[in-house]
Amino acid sequence: MFKHILIPTDGSKLSEAALRAGLQLAKEQGSEVTVLYVMPDYSALMYSGEGMVAYNPSELRKDAEHTADRVLQAVLDIARTEGVGCKTARTMNFSVHQAIIQQAEDSHCDLICMASHGRKGIAGILLGSETQRVLVNSSIPVLVHRPK
Repeated sequence: MFKHILIPTDGSKLSEAALRAGLQLAKEQGSEVTVLYVMPDYSALMYSGEGMVAYNPSELRKDAEHTADRVLQAVLDIARTEGVGCKTARTMNFSVHQAIIQQAEDSHCDLICMASHGRKGIAGILLGSETQRVLVNSSIPVLVHRPK
């Protein structure tokens, strides 16, 4: 039924569970898989006790790319173990949900499989529910994986 599944990941345990579910679905359906890691592109300013502190954008990007590479390598390892081939992609975008939808459209995916929740702590507060935003804005069907 589904020919190409996009699985966004942020490297969290919930995201890994959704990845495994999406890979299993792809295996059963004989679907292609693309796994996407969106590197958040936040303003490079933060408040400290001394006032606004500027951070080097190239350092932030390098760190984000290193994290993306680490997460996507783990994805490839999981996919290999599950016996499912997959492509990986990474992009930097301020709007995570828009990046997910854009990748799904660009890759001609006919399903997005993602976790019900992602990052925790301050990152979760800043991001909000990207899953909810994808659900509301995507014309491509979305399968939301909830942990047991």
